[in-house]
Amino acid sequence: MTYETDPEASLAAPVALLYGEPLAEIPPDLFIPPDALRVILEAFEGPLDLLLYLIRKHNLDVLDIPMAQLTAQYMAYVEMMRAQQLELAAEYLLMAALLIEIKSRMLLPPPVVAETDELDPRAELVRRLLEYEQMKQASRRLDELPQAGRDYALVSVLIDKVVVERFPDVNCDDLREVWLGLVARAMAMRHHKVTREQLSVRERMSTVLRRLQAGNFLEFSQLFNPLRGVADLVVTFLALLELARESLIQITQQGSFSPIYVRLSHGPAAA
Repeated sequence: MTYETDPEASLAAPVALLYGEPLAEIPPDLFIPPDALRVILEAFEGPLDLLLYLIRKHNLDVLDIPMAQLTAQYMAYVEMMRAQQLELAAEYLLMAALLIEIKSRMLLPPPVVAETDELDPRAELVRRLLEYEQMKQASRRLDELPQAGRDYALVSVLIDKVVVERFPDVNCDDLREVWLGLVARAMAMRHHKVTREQLSVRERMSTVLRRLQAGNFLEFSQLFNPLRGVADLVVTFLALLELARESLIQITQQGSFSPIYVRLSHGPAAA
């Protein structure tokens, strides 16, 4: 490839400045290494990031991806990376194989009997691209949030303060109200157990016999204690009847409405 240049134009516009002096033409012995200048405009984090960049750059519909065009652009980028001797990750080659496979499947004629549940060969790729785009947008929103050390600095403030613990003021009326409440709760929770006194006729018979040993006669009413209740009166009366039935005591009365006396059947008086 040759270029025709105008000598007058060359003198008018220098091709470069060397140490501040205009350079009219390129020196013939100038050597420029092949890798002297390398500019990378875009940095991709993986094959999905590269595919998403190509789709957005060329205004492609992510839901209806033209596989031929996208595959050609992707392979061109991969070949460019190989030509520049950049380290190419294996996942880029794996994605290239996947794109070629999807493109080949779309070029095949459809089957004679189409199955209703047959999926689009691009469906899985579209799903992965949409998920990756959502993750990138979420990470971008998180990065826009204020961060310590980047958007603001943390300041530590030390306050030397003596804290005096103060107890609430309580007056006598408050204590009285609390005490009355506790007493009312205790009275409400109190249990009263009702028990029945165990009275024995045999024991009462022995008691009557011991009392009769002291004297010859005892008035019938003297053997009863009304203060102990009706149950005690009944037990005493049954004891007297049992003693009379066994002929251990004698119950006598001089006449109608006369006092009734009780004595032992075999006491000293009977002898």
